[in-house]
Amino acid sequence: MEKTRKLAVLIDADNAQAAIIERLLAEIAKYGTANVKRIYGDWTQPQLNRWKEILLQHSIQPIQQFGYTKGKNATDSALIIDAMDLLYTNKFEGFCLVSSDSDFTKLAARIREAGLIVYGFGEKKTPEPFVAACDKFIYTEVLQDDDDDERSTSCKKKNTRELKQDTKLVTLIRDAVDAASDESGWAHLAPVGSYISKASAQFDPRNYGYQKLGELISATQLFDMDERKVGDGQAKALYVRDKRKS
Repeated sequence: MEKTRKLAVLIDADNAQAAIIERLLAEIAKYGTANVKRIYGDWTQPQLNRWKEILLQHSIQPIQQFGYTKGKNATDSALIIDAMDLLYTNKFEGFCLVSSDSDFTKLAARIREAGLIVYGFGEKKTPEPFVAACDKFIYTEVLQDDDDDERSTSCKKKNTRELKQDTKLVTLIRDAVDAASDESGWAHLAPVGSYISKASAQFDPRNYGYQKLGELISATQLFDMDERKVGDGQAKALYVRDKRKS
C-alpha cells in the first residue's frame, strides 16, 4: 500500500453519510495522505446539520454551494470544477471521490486518463458505470459498525454454500489464481490479490464478510491453502491452488 501518496478527498455531502467519517478517513489513510479534504453542499439546509457537527473535528473544509435551480444539482458541478482545478496543479497522485452519484463517472475517467489513481467510496446502490470508472471502489456499508441497523445484509459473512454459488466470485478468484500460478498450480496470494484488484474495481473481501482475501478464499473450500516460510527468517507467505488441479 502507498502510504505516502498525496490524495485529494472530495465529498458529496448530499450523497454520503456523516456517521462513517472516522472509518472513511481511516480507510483512505491505507492508500495515502489526504492533503486536501473538502466537502460540498448547501450548508443552509438542515439535512446537513450532522455533517456540520463533525467537520472541524476532522479538518474537512466545507464548500458552500447554493441550489440555484430546483431539480439541478449545483453541488456536483462545484465538486467537478474543483477537482479539475486540483488536477491541473499536478500536486496529487490520486483522488478520493465520496459519493453514490453516477454524475461523477466522467470525472473519475478523466482523472484516470491523466495517470492518477481514483478511489471511489459509495453505497451499494452506486451505479455500475461510476464504480467501473474508478481504480478501486469501496462500498461504505463495509465501513459501518457491525451492529448498525442500516448496515447492508450483503456485507454479512457469507457461508461456504453461498460463496460457492456466487459464480462471478468463484470465476474471478480462479482466473486470478490461474494467472499467477506456477507450473504446479500454486500461486502466491499477493499477485492473486493484485490481479483481482485490476480485474474488479469493487472487489473487497469485506463485501462478503471477511477481513482478508486469504480468509475469503479459504472459506470457499474450493482451493488448497499452504503457508510457507520465506527465506531464512520467520516470515511466512500464503500460497493458493485450485483444488481441481490437485
